[in-house]
Amino acid sequence: MNDLPNISLAELDKLSLFHPVSSIDDIQKNGPQIYTSATGVEVTRDSGQTLLDMGAGLWCVNIGYGRSELVQAGAEAMQALSFQHFFGGASAEPTIRLADRLLGLFRDTVPGSDMARVFFGNSGSDANDTAMKLVTYYNNLRGKPAKKKIISRKGSYHGLTMASGSLTGIEGYHTAFDLPISGVLHTSCPHHFAFAHKGETEAAFTDRLIAELEEMIAREGADTIAAFIAEPVMGTGGVLLPPEGYFPRVQEVLARHDILLIADEVITGFGRTGQWFGSGTYGLRPDIVSLAKGLTSAYFPMSASIISNRMWEVFASASEQKGAVMHGFTYSGHPVGAAIALANLDIIEKENMVENSAKLGPVLLDALRGAVGDNPHVGDVRGIGLMAGVEFAGFPAGTTAHKLVAKHAMEAGVLTRGLPFMPVTSFSPPLCVTEAEITEAATRYSKALEAATPALDKMRG
Repeated sequence: MNDLPNISLAELDKLSLFHPVSSIDDIQKNGPQIYTSATGVEVTRDSGQTLLDMGAGLWCVNIGYGRSELVQAGAEAMQALSFQHFFGGASAEPTIRLADRLLGLFRDTVPGSDMARVFFGNSGSDANDTAMKLVTYYNNLRGKPAKKKIISRKGSYHGLTMASGSLTGIEGYHTAFDLPISGVLHTSCPHHFAFAHKGETEAAFTDRLIAELEEMIAREGADTIAAFIAEPVMGTGGVLLPPEGYFPRVQEVLARHDILLIADEVITGFGRTGQWFGSGTYGLRPDIVSLAKGLTSAYFPMSASIISNRMWEVFASASEQKGAVMHGFTYSGHPVGAAIALANLDIIEKENMVENSAKLGPVLLDALRGAVGDNPHVGDVRGIGLMAGVEFAGFPAGTTAHKLVAKHAMEAGVLTRGLPFMPVTSFSPPLCVTEAEITEAATRYSKALEAATPALDKMRG
């Protein structure tokens, strides 16, 4: 406890708090940005400034801030059963009902999916850890102990634990952490705008990516490759949409080589793409689905891993001989989190937020393209549903034009995130956002880009 009298909250932060994914040097020099309240799509800083949050926190506050229904659901659940572990077959009603509801939602909205059970955790990172462990468990039970490697993609984001951080394909997250661990491979990033050869069509770009994937599998040996992990839309990598024909071709390769598909829907789940799940948007048939963020709209830390019948049947058939599946967390299936998730899903359904995402996605794209699309520093504006990215182009390697623009955007009253892989600022507002709020955010962003332009001109040279 700091005993200095009259110390400011910002100074106390600098003396006591270790921030995730932040520059220690920057915080010590400039201090933190402290937020005090939020409602709808607006957040308020301790300075009194109110900003439009076009990031929904970290892609997660899907229903918006300050929803009393979730507060009430959490309070009632906490009063009734403040905690219950799920080890050894223990259970609780809210979690049972949530698991059933998630299975129903996925089966109903992802045609052809064949999902069997739901495992709960605490974050997207641990959901992808769980996926790695269950893939290992699955192949050990099948008598294929060499089949353990997982293919991820450059530019992907799957979390920041030792395992999920290794799956993440962004070098900055690996530096000085001895990542990735062995057994994780990274194939090329499927971003046509930045990585296509001159004159290469999307279809030809996809052909090249699939050929590379086939070559990797042949080189490593299909009997050593267990799974391929992919976000339907690569969020943190830069709001990267799959090129023409990509996922059908990938899934054909995986099926031919007995390789599982892990769909990382931590960002894309629960309406972000304009459908309930990105798997439905792009026709994925995953063996494991990782969910978090929108599951509770970040009102409670909770994740879910949906497991296919293909895997579940192997687990169940081996159970009598192998005994308990020795994986889980203290807070797996937390009944308070489950009650909040159920209330969250109620709001998404009753207020047609998935439909709102589909309806306002084109509005968001049109607003951004109209506001900044003709700026000479902007190379591409893209998106699907309520997730969009503005990509900057023509800058020397190592420059951070997009982060400069994001800083100016904050000063102009709109939160947009400068991403760590591509020079992109991202937009992923709460699904309750209105057309008027989108228009205002685009106007503020345009003013921010205008304010940043002299510095961008110098940066570009």
